[in-house]
Amino acid sequence: MSTKPQLPERPSRTAGGPTALDGLLVIDFTRVVAGPACTQTLADFGARVIKIENPDGGDDTRAYEHAEIGGESAAYLSLNRNKTGIALDLSVVEAREIALDLIRKADVVVENFSSGVMKKFGLDYEAVAPLNPRLVYCSISAYGRTGPFASRPGFDPITQAESGFMSLNGFADGPAVRTGPPIVDMATGMSACNAILLALLARDRLGRGQHVEVALFDVAMGMTGFYGMAYLINGENPGRFGNSPSGSPTVGVYEASDGPLYMACANDRLYRRLAVEVLNRPDLIIDPKFATRKARSENKELLRAAIAEVFASDTLENWMTKMKLANIPVGYLRTVEEGFNAPEARERGRLSRIPHRTARWVPNIEPPITMSLTATVDPVAAPLLGEHTERVMSETLGYDDKRIAALAEKGAFGPRKAPRSD
Repeated sequence: MSTKPQLPERPSRTAGGPTALDGLLVIDFTRVVAGPACTQTLADFGARVIKIENPDGGDDTRAYEHAEIGGESAAYLSLNRNKTGIALDLSVVEAREIALDLIRKADVVVENFSSGVMKKFGLDYEAVAPLNPRLVYCSISAYGRTGPFASRPGFDPITQAESGFMSLNGFADGPAVRTGPPIVDMATGMSACNAILLALLARDRLGRGQHVEVALFDVAMGMTGFYGMAYLINGENPGRFGNSPSGSPTVGVYEASDGPLYMACANDRLYRRLAVEVLNRPDLIIDPKFATRKARSENKELLRAAIAEVFASDTLENWMTKMKLANIPVGYLRTVEEGFNAPEARERGRLSRIPHRTARWVPNIEPPITMSLTATVDPVAAPLLGEHTERVMSETLGYDDKRIAALAEKGAFGPRKAPRSD
């Protein structure tokens, strides 16, 4: 039976402590994964991120079906922490005028619409740059904003497939396999965040902003890493190696008598310790078939069989103890449930719970960045659809109640009045 970890309340940061991006205003036109992942990182470190959503359903991830709590999906909650949420129907001219007012005040705009959408609304970089020359404008797309492929729709698994990245995943005797989590989307979000921060640093020197672009296809191709580089050098198409990269027999999954482990014993020094101190098989060093890395690769099936036979003779915990004493890189092969209930997750404080308006509490996974001076902000759960619309109109743009009511009547915020934030 599955068990959820007991999540502690998230401890507050030091009162009055500085944040890395304090005072930065980001207008976020993104949805789904790559864009929201980018802007969430900016929000986590102190930027004020105003997320603009279509009042008709909002961000697509709100409807994802992995799990839901308080009427919000796991996908949406995982990607939109610490943001201020407003609803604008950009098909309404008054809503576009609001968007332009926000952009005039912004440091950063991030968008990942299909090609041509922002131009159709008069919100593309060329249209808004004259209004705000210091603006950093980031476009995220599948194949870039220019060239013959700019209009092609694309998603994470498509770019995994087309870039060659997917061909590296899986076993040699099976089909190519996409990664479970949307790794290209997440990496694209990280790259977009880097691009924005680079442009902000350049703005401090040059006095002006710029347009930066990040494309999923480009990121996926870059993530082929040294396999892609090796192909460019030797012209040999790399294949799939399952859990043993480059066919290394001492890297991969092995089965103890009662469960699996993953070992990464990838150099001669570690291999000697493994054979002598852990497996008690000095013959695996002396035998010419296994004496060198090249020989081990040439006889990898023989070696894997020998190692597997030894591992199968004892329990997982006994092997883990021996390997840790010998300082061999090894880990438990865990499920998500096991990983999230593991001591590493607990001791590193990776999981907590934070307040939510409709669910009371929602789970929180900490950002994977630790900064000694400018820590992350205290996390605030992802906003309800349109939750802060009136507050942004009033506090950020200075609109009075009469103007806000008139905009609502015009349909700028959707067919129904957006809810007032607490």
